[in-house]
Amino acid sequence: MEPRKLSETTPEDYARLGMKSGLEIHQQLATRKKLFCRCPVIRPYSEEYDAEILRHMRPTLSELGEYDGTALMEFKTKKEIVYQIRQETVCTYEMDDTPPFELNEEALDIALEITMLLGCNLVSEVHIARKQYLDGSIPTGFQRTTILGVDGSIPYKGRRIGIRQLGLEEDACREVSDVGHLRTYRTDRLGFALIESVTYPDMRTPQEVAEVAQLLRRLARSTGKVHTGIGAGRQDVNVSIEGGRRVEIKGVSRIPLIPLLVHNEAFRQAALLEIKAELERRGVTAASFRADASNVTELVAGTQYYPLAKALRDGLEARAVVLRGFRGILSWRTQPETTFAKEISDRVRVIACLNRIPNIAHSDQEGETLSSTEWTRIKKAARAGDRDTIVLVWGDRRDVETGAGEIALRARDALDGVPNETRQALPDGTNGFERILPGPDRMYPDTDLPPIAITEDRIERIRSIMAERP
Repeated sequence: MEPRKLSETTPEDYARLGMKSGLEIHQQLATRKKLFCRCPVIRPYSEEYDAEILRHMRPTLSELGEYDGTALMEFKTKKEIVYQIRQETVCTYEMDDTPPFELNEEALDIALEITMLLGCNLVSEVHIARKQYLDGSIPTGFQRTTILGVDGSIPYKGRRIGIRQLGLEEDACREVSDVGHLRTYRTDRLGFALIESVTYPDMRTPQEVAEVAQLLRRLARSTGKVHTGIGAGRQDVNVSIEGGRRVEIKGVSRIPLIPLLVHNEAFRQAALLEIKAELERRGVTAASFRADASNVTELVAGTQYYPLAKALRDGLEARAVVLRGFRGILSWRTQPETTFAKEISDRVRVIACLNRIPNIAHSDQEGETLSSTEWTRIKKAARAGDRDTIVLVWGDRRDVETGAGEIALRARDALDGVPNETRQALPDGTNGFERILPGPDRMYPDTDLPPIAITEDRIERIRSIMAERP
C-alpha cells in the first residue's frame, strides 16, 4: 500500500488497515520534594552543573534468570555515560550510593487522586518494583515504579476509552547529547514524581489519539497539582495494524504532533508487511536466509565516494554484507521520503554507534555512491548474484563488525514483518529506531522498600478534597 497524506486518509482507510492505538502519558506532579529522596523540586531547569560522573551500564539477570533484550541491546552499544550534576538538586540516592527514603506521601496522594478521577480500581497495597533501563537515563540502571490502579475509563464521543493502569514512578534525566560511544545527561529533573497513565488500544484513527491525549491532559490539570510547560508532560504512542505488532513511538513532546506520527507509523507497518510478502514470493525464508559479510577495505581503497573515501583516509575499515534475494528491497518506500534502507541505517547508527550519516551504501541505491566498476568488483569478490543486494558499512574494526551484524539482523527481521520496537519521534512526523521494545524480564521487585497499605481513611480523605471530574 502506497503511503498517503494524512489529509487524504479516511477513517475507513484506517479500518481497512486494522489500525489501533493506545497512549502512555507521563505527567510530572507538583510536589515540593522528589519521590524517593528529600531533594527539592526546582523548575525551570538550569544549564549549570557542579560536577560530572562517568558510568558504564551492565545488564543484570531477571528473577527468572533471564536477560531483557533491550538491556542486551544497550550493552552492545558500549556507551560511556556522563552525568552533569548540580549540588542543589541531587543527593547520593540518585547516584545509587545510599538506599531510597520512604515514598513521598504528597506524591502518593496526588497520584491516587488522579487514579480515582480516571475511575480505576485502586490497589490495596502499593508494591514498588524496579524497571531496568540501560540507556543511562537513570544512574542506578533502574527506575523505581509502582501501580496504583487498574481498569478505569473515560468517556469519549459516546463510547469509553479504557485505562489499563496508572503508575507512580521517578522521572529520568534529561539527555544533553549522544555522539558515538558517549552519551551525556543532566540530572536536574531526575527523581521528580511522575505518573504514567496507560490506555487500552481503543483509538482507531490518528485524530482520536490526539483528542484522547488532550482529555487526559485536561483531567490531570484539573487537580491543579501537576507541572505544566515543555517537558512536564510527555506522550508515548503505541500503534499497530492487522498483521503487525505493537510499536511504541517514544517521547512525543506536543500533542498536535501525534496524528501525523500515528498515520506514518500505520503506513510504515503496511509497507513492512508488503516487504515480508514479497520476500515470501521470492522464496526467502528464515531457513534459507543468508547474509554473508566480508572485509572489502582494499577493494574500495581508491573510491571517489566522499563519505567512504574520508573514512578510509582516517584509517577505518569497510565491510560488505550480501543479502541474498533482497534486490530492490532496500529501495522500498516505507515513510515519506524514506526507504527500507533507513531501517537498516538506523540500527547501525544506534547500536554500532556509527552516527555520521550516511553510514551505509547499497548496490540498489539511486544517486551517487560507488562507481559501477567498484560495485562489480565487490559483487564478484562476494559471489553475489543478480537477485542479491550488497550493503556497505564503514567504521573502526569493533564498530564495523557490530554494524555488519546489525545489517544482517534487521534484514532477517524483514522476514517477520514488523519488529517489536521503541521508535523515536522525528520533527517531520516520521520516526526512527531507538531500541528493541522491552519485555517483562526487565521488571523485578524492589527489596529496599516495604509495601504501603492504601487505607479507607486515606481514600476518603482524598475524595473529600478531590477535584470534580470534568
